[in-house]
Amino acid sequence: MFRDLPITARELKASPEVLERIYEGARLGLRGESLALAAGMLPEEFGRLKVMDRTAEIAEMKGRADSEMAMSRVVFDAAEGGDAKAALEFLRHRHEWVAKQQVQVDVSQQISITAALEQAQRRVEMIEDAVIVERKIPLARALGEEV
Repeated sequence: MFRDLPITARELKASPEVLERIYEGARLGLRGESLALAAGMLPEEFGRLKVMDRTAEIAEMKGRADSEMAMSRVVFDAAEGGDAKAALEFLRHRHEWVAKQQVQVDVSQQISITAALEQAQRRVEMIEDAVIVERKIPLARALGEEV
């Protein structure tokens, strides 16, 4: 039974070694369960440790900040070195920059009002003819004529 199992409570402590593992995991982009396991803890333990000792949470934030700064430096240096693609990506993601988009539509065809009116009149006449035919069909059937 469960009474025979040796149960030992693990000590949760933000030791320098644990903080270093948290920092390094966060710096490499790990999050949540992966970060906890990489730091040598269960996810529940990591959550409790961050509540009990704020330095664990600060180590995670510092790892993320250092990583972001290093990667930003790489992109920034490439952009300053003349890499246009890196410059555009930096502007887009760091400064919410959006390139202007222009749409130019050239209409070379002129609209003739009289031609448009004639086409509309033809459509109206076609509809009227269809309505008249539909009215005649039930009448012819009622009179016994072939349709």
